[in-house]
Amino acid sequence: MNTQTQAQLYLSEQRGCTQIDYFRSYHSFNFGQYSNENKKPFGSLHVLNDDTLKASHSIKMQVDGNTDVLLLPIVGGLEYKSSLGIGFLDAGQVQIFSLANGMTYEIINPYESELINFIEIWLPNRSSIFLPKIRQIRFNLADKNKLLPLFSLNSTNLNNHQQSRGFIGKYDGRKSGIYPIEKSENGTQLTGVFVFVLSGVFEVQNRLLHERDGLSLMNIHDSDIEFEALSNEAILLLLEIPLKS
Repeated sequence: MNTQTQAQLYLSEQRGCTQIDYFRSYHSFNFGQYSNENKKPFGSLHVLNDDTLKASHSIKMQVDGNTDVLLLPIVGGLEYKSSLGIGFLDAGQVQIFSLANGMTYEIINPYESELINFIEIWLPNRSSIFLPKIRQIRFNLADKNKLLPLFSLNSTNLNNHQQSRGFIGKYDGRKSGIYPIEKSENGTQLTGVFVFVLSGVFEVQNRLLHERDGLSLMNIHDSDIEFEALSNEAILLLLEIPLKS
């Protein structure tokens, strides 16, 4: 049996990019016109975009298939509009849209002169009990050196071991952490982990990751993800993802 952890690096400078005058999006995976054989979805994680929007502009997105969309502000706040509701999202909050096939949402930069930067994550939802809805979750990065929960989603008809889960954490230099992966009854791992560095430098499973680098991990040896911050105020995004998309 293969007991070696399978890993793939997604270096920041090798991401795809879509850019127009007022909007720029870096793609960790294939998105829009960007296509690369090595950037296929990681299980149920189909989109992780790193977006920047100019002041007083907006961008509209449409989902293809029932999808859970997560918005995470990094710099500045943002306004959002969809048929499910409108609102404002600031640092320390994540917005989750559960959108049916063909539904749209709009992101607006409300500032007169400041850029905003935010992360967009798309997870297809193939649950037979899917219902469109929106919800907002708060977290506090002042609670440092631990992983804080962002979301937990049932997006398939499979068991709870295959939920999508998200965490975020801010770490001081040389602080470390461990994230355990549950196994099924027969000992196989049904989920993988995608790590994305929002700021600073981390070592994850003996691999060096700089700001906006990503790392996917499958067949994880000993079922634990080990990481250490190598700079102060370093911020890590960790997603546990069902491998069957």
